[in-house]
Amino acid sequence: MNVLLAASFLVLAFIHYRHFKNFACHVYKTPPPSSVFIFPFLAVSASSVFFFSPPLLQTLAEARFCFIALFLFSLVLLSHSMITDPAMAVSISTNDSVSLERKLLKHIHDNVHGNIFLEPIFLKLRDLKQLGISHMVYPGAVHSRFEHSLGVYWLAGKAIDVIKKFQGPELGIEHYDVLTVKLAGLLHDVGHGPFSHTFEHGFLPLVLNGSTWSHEEMSMKMIDHIVEQHNIDIDPELLKKVKEMITSSSDYPSQRVGHLSVLGFENRFLYDIVANRRNGIDVDKTINNSRVHRFDYIVRDSRACGLGCNFQPERLMETMQVMDDEICYRAKDYLTIHKLFATRADLHRTVYTHAKVKAIELMVIDALVKANPYLQIASSIHQPSDFWKLDDSILKTIESSSQQELKESRDLILRIRRRDLYQFCNEFSVPKERLDHFRSITPQDIVCSQTNGITLKEEDVVVSNVKIDLTRGRENPLGRIKFFQDYESRENFHIADDRISHLLPAFYEDIIVRVYSKKPELVEAVSNAFENYQLKTFGKKAQVHETPEKKKRRYIAR
Repeated sequence: MNVLLAASFLVLAFIHYRHFKNFACHVYKTPPPSSVFIFPFLAVSASSVFFFSPPLLQTLAEARFCFIALFLFSLVLLSHSMITDPAMAVSISTNDSVSLERKLLKHIHDNVHGNIFLEPIFLKLRDLKQLGISHMVYPGAVHSRFEHSLGVYWLAGKAIDVIKKFQGPELGIEHYDVLTVKLAGLLHDVGHGPFSHTFEHGFLPLVLNGSTWSHEEMSMKMIDHIVEQHNIDIDPELLKKVKEMITSSSDYPSQRVGHLSVLGFENRFLYDIVANRRNGIDVDKTINNSRVHRFDYIVRDSRACGLGCNFQPERLMETMQVMDDEICYRAKDYLTIHKLFATRADLHRTVYTHAKVKAIELMVIDALVKANPYLQIASSIHQPSDFWKLDDSILKTIESSSQQELKESRDLILRIRRRDLYQFCNEFSVPKERLDHFRSITPQDIVCSQTNGITLKEEDVVVSNVKIDLTRGRENPLGRIKFFQDYESRENFHIADDRISHLLPAFYEDIIVRVYSKKPELVEAVSNAFENYQLKTFGKKAQVHETPEKKKRRYIAR
């Protein structure tokens, strides 16, 4: 009889094991780790001893009842392990509506930040180079927005982890906040078009009559598209907060009540980690009027372009502290912060606005504008389902096409391949006293200043108006940042300019005007017209070079 009861009990154990597994999958939306199922089998093994003691278990019904109790106990153990061991599953929602098993996480090695564990949400950005066409001048600058987004995701996680470690209970930081910040870092650039900001600020305004489209707004649409396409059951309030962090809506952040959100100002500092509108220090760094290059961008771009970088983001992240709902930094770290802004300005001067980089960008813009009527490139910005297919390979699409409608675009791309670029004529820096009332110079301004016998047309001239600053226009960027004396301090403060005057430049903003000729034979005529424009407008020549052509170094044969 005891043998029969033991055999029956094992059969019941197997049946309940199957039910237990299905039940766990239904509750947690993912197969639990295999180790969790050790509990039912251990319970069965331990309880089998009772089968050889008739007074304890006399009937099959009692055996079944015992196992049901053990089954429910195993559910409790499973729930406990899923909640207390974050390595078992990574929840994306506070109500556990979406979970990812550890084995589904992608283990990626990043050359700047080391090993990164990535939730498999997006792969769109692999085919978008972070620096657009800069790799045609700096061959090492071939890193993608995918790599950058991984870096921002990782740094955002490190930043919020440091704050939570030292001030978590005080600030009420929960796992919900950590997930939100990390997701914002991961997805902040998913709305980018091809060729970095050239597409957004160069191409679209020409074909859509002054378009105000932004990649941040497209990121919002792309996130919704991802959620919809993959039927991701994610907390709507969490998704809303992620979007606010990406667009840097720190003026009106969501305040959490439990795990829900209402309009308020609690934990506003969370909105400054990925996209900081207050003082420009964050872990991203994008190029537009409201946000600046940040931790990952500066280190990654400097390394890719072979430039030195003394900025150490880890130092700032390890020592930052939240005071008055704002991220503050130790006073003795002001030099590190200054290096952040100085390195940013150097990258602008030497890489992002390099004269040849801008020449190639201008040619790419012209090629896209000429191809747009046939390929309808600009129309893709209206639908995420179309936009995600648009990447840097659009040049190859044009180049490999035999359509007559794309001949002009193909010719321009061929010129880029052959290094037959728009010729740089000259540049000048706008006088500081004219910065307040400066307006962008146009090809028409140059053409109207010609005096020689060659007749120039507007389509022969290209003008690039480049602004370089330390992130806050003509303001000292350090003036927006708050510091604290030591970790026992309860007050924060701004550092006065006279204390760091040795670091500050005479001016915080430069506007450089560059003029290019589309045809080599017109370089001299365009250069003369450019000089005339300066004399007529400023009463002097403010240009950098005396001649539009570099003198070549002569080799003396021996």
